[in-house]
Amino acid sequence: MKKITEQASDYENLEILSTNELLRSINTEDAKVPVAVEQILPAIEAFIEACSPKMKQGGRLFYLGAGTSGRLGIVDASECPPTFGVPQGLVIGLIAGGDAAIRKAVEFAEDDRDQGWKDLLEHSINPMDTLVGIAASGTTPYVLGALEKANEIGVLTGGITCNPGSPLSQIARFPMVPVVGPEFVTGSTRMKSGTAQKLVLNMISTSLMVQLGRVKGNKMVDMQLSNDKLVDRAIRMVCEEIHVTRAEAKKLLDEHISVRASIDAYHNSKRSS
Repeated sequence: MKKITEQASDYENLEILSTNELLRSINTEDAKVPVAVEQILPAIEAFIEACSPKMKQGGRLFYLGAGTSGRLGIVDASECPPTFGVPQGLVIGLIAGGDAAIRKAVEFAEDDRDQGWKDLLEHSINPMDTLVGIAASGTTPYVLGALEKANEIGVLTGGITCNPGSPLSQIARFPMVPVVGPEFVTGSTRMKSGTAQKLVLNMISTSLMVQLGRVKGNKMVDMQLSNDKLVDRAIRMVCEEIHVTRAEAKKLLDEHISVRASIDAYHNSKRSS
């Protein structure tokens, strides 16, 4: 298999380039990423259309990867509860080498073809759930072995890779393959490939959360009010939605915790008065 992600950079002698030349060259390459993602929107749509009904019935979404790919999945999963107010266990990110690998690489962890499935079994993965394998190369054993086992028991499987025709794109039922071309630094898939994976993950989680009713209009009405910035945002949301003063909005939020609950409580009180 020809790995586009391992092809030589289109740029030579990077060490003699000026700072301006480095930045402009990297930016030129980065500009190719959203174009590559746009070309696979139908594949992303097909995956979301298959996953959404399962999650509406109580299924969970798992992300599984190694290195940069695993970290990106964990970031996306970890941001769902504070952003959309969903339970911690609804979207789960797993990385080869376990939590220690989030900060520091664990040597050869990604080469164990059985460990990915073992990690998923610790969360009692079942056919109600969905698994997305993330691997820029599309060849990571940790991810491939898990996808194969998931397929065997009827788990819905998706895959994000930047190499067309890779094993991952063949094993996953719903492959999503943004082809971003060679990296600026040869083989450094934390760059364009990682950016493409991040964009696709944003699309997946945001679209699913909207479809699960976790957004009202264009607002995160179920977000967790975990700092002053978010409290201020929540106050503004309530003020805009029901046209009350900031003091009244703050009082509602103190009593009802979330934007949605505050708005609902206000409307209920008006109906009953």
